[in-house]
Amino acid sequence: MKTIGIGVDIVDNNRIKHLIKNKKFINRSFSKKEIISSKKYINKTNFFSKRFAAKESFAKALGTGFRNNLNLKDIEVINDKLGKPHYLINPKIKKLIEIKKKAKNFQLFLSISDEKDYSVAFTIIQKL
Repeated sequence: MKTIGIGVDIVDNNRIKHLIKNKKFINRSFSKKEIISSKKYINKTNFFSKRFAAKESFAKALGTGFRNNLNLKDIEVINDKLGKPHYLINPKIKKLIEIKKKAKNFQLFLSISDEKDYSVAFTIIQKL
């Protein structure tokens, strides 16, 4: 395996706390699955902050930022049965990685963490 992209992002949780009061922000930034998943969590601020950081770190790992028709809602972060977060690879994300990174076979790795004031995410894209 070869690492073809690395991205990291840190988010001020207080900033997201204010932004998520606006339903337009939530609907513009998060997928339906993410919004439904948020209902299971008491601390909505940290839930959305970690996912926002993950989306930003993915865009950095891809090397494009939010260009080429990539937006926050395209990048979905879901948790497996044990709670481990990972990216949902939809056709748009797959195509962007194939074009930008020239990789048809790849793996995405995601680590997210939060504290009272900040949330952080780290993304690795590896070519198989």
